[in-house]
Amino acid sequence: MRFLGINAIFHDPAAALVVDGRVVAAAEEERFSRRKHGKRPLPFSAWELPEQAAAWCLREAGIGPEDVDAVAYSYDPALVEQRPDGDWEELRTRYAVRAPLFLSTALPGLDAARVRFVPHHIAHAASAGLASPWRDCAVLVCDGRGENVSHLAGRYTGGELEVLAAQPLPHSLGLMYEDVTEHLGFLRSCDEYKVMALASYGRPRFLEELRELVYATGDGGFHVTPIEWGGYAKALRKGEQWTDDHADLAASVQARLEEVLLDLARWLHERTGERRLALAGGVALNCVANTRLLAEGPFDEVWVQPAAGDSGTALGGALHLAQVHGEPAAPMSTAALGRGFTDEELGAWLDVARVPYTRPADLAAAVADELAADRLVAWFQGRSEYGPRALGHRSLLAHPGHAANTERLNDVKGREQFRPIAPMVLEDRAPAVFGRGPVPSPYMLFVHDVLPGWRERVPAVVHVDGTARVQTVSPAAEPLMARVLAEFEARTGLPVVVNTSLNTAGRPMVDDPRDALECFGSSPVEVLALGPYLIRRGEVFAS
Repeated sequence: MRFLGINAIFHDPAAALVVDGRVVAAAEEERFSRRKHGKRPLPFSAWELPEQAAAWCLREAGIGPEDVDAVAYSYDPALVEQRPDGDWEELRTRYAVRAPLFLSTALPGLDAARVRFVPHHIAHAASAGLASPWRDCAVLVCDGRGENVSHLAGRYTGGELEVLAAQPLPHSLGLMYEDVTEHLGFLRSCDEYKVMALASYGRPRFLEELRELVYATGDGGFHVTPIEWGGYAKALRKGEQWTDDHADLAASVQARLEEVLLDLARWLHERTGERRLALAGGVALNCVANTRLLAEGPFDEVWVQPAAGDSGTALGGALHLAQVHGEPAAPMSTAALGRGFTDEELGAWLDVARVPYTRPADLAAAVADELAADRLVAWFQGRSEYGPRALGHRSLLAHPGHAANTERLNDVKGREQFRPIAPMVLEDRAPAVFGRGPVPSPYMLFVHDVLPGWRERVPAVVHVDGTARVQTVSPAAEPLMARVLAEFEARTGLPVVVNTSLNTAGRPMVDDPRDALECFGSSPVEVLALGPYLIRRGEVFAS
């Protein structure tokens, strides 16, 4: 059977297609529309659907809207309780109620009666528990909000979900983190990862006060008292310089989030006895908290959905419907679920653009030469990633041995200089360089300690606290990237390459060849590896 999943209600609209229990395609609308996060998470934007992503998913499978057995919409308006938000919240609900009609208009041939409302946190849970490598596991979902709750704790047994706890609104760890994000001058529901990065520059000196305001309640839930952030640090406007007070506030909120998540995990472990935990929800993108959960929590293994934020509910909704219809989900083995292009298609793009290019006999060796010479390489290979992390398909690569490359890359991408850049490393070489975090770690969702002796050798990927957000690379899963890493180590003695997302400030990650050429042409990147082809900046601008 064919199940199309749709996320549209808050932010990061996305679509995913599951056929006979297997994920065939998944993509975020931003990659098509070129609007970062697809849309802002406002009630009056709830009508906007991932039309292009959904249409592409169907084309990828070679089917039409009329061939879909059911559509999962990852929000159930029947569960919404009217709150003081007033008319705006009512508008969001009205749009959700009409989603089947909107979808049948956006996808001609789709029967509106085939649309099913899947509760938001059930979709999140399915994206973790059903997509994980395990049939039996505990599952923890934590985000900003759903219809009427902000969290779910439960377990999957043989693919069936048992909900053990859910935290009613207005208490929300995700919304708390969004609030402090906005207070620190960043964009809420967008820039929370900047708060996580800033936290490493501060001391959690407000932690004791926050423990009185934010705490687990002992029944699987938690309490969040409304917080007056101005009592800790003055509000920042966008672009204003942060101070020690702001860094200390970020550090305090981050530490308290970690502590409460540990309390929730311990409660869930006591209730289930499971050894394995699957995570989803926007809070699960907090890789610092994930590592602490693994290192100090009661579970032996932790798996995090690569698209843990709202975009992942499109996948989770489709997997949930498949399970309901007796089609067990196949484990999610890769995040490379988006658009891909043949060598012929890529060559045609280059010919149309009239860009000089070469086709090296050994692309991995040629790219390793460029990296070893300290050139920045835009890397466009295979299918694009589903979720917010660049995982070696739409990446910007650089030499990790030069500390100046951190500032250099942040300048290229228009990012704040306090933000770290991440390393890629061959899976079997990771334990020699990195500690504490899990190996393998293919989705860049945990932080690892950079081991003594290596911090001076790969300074570009070492954050101020001595950690790095590592992506391990398996030769079986990513043979080309594995060869680049091996060739780079042969030239430099370093088994690590810098990997950050291929985009510039305020833009979504590159997705198709036009995006790649535009990004290459508008930024000081020396080399573009587009499929098997190499384009060098000097040759382009000399022609």
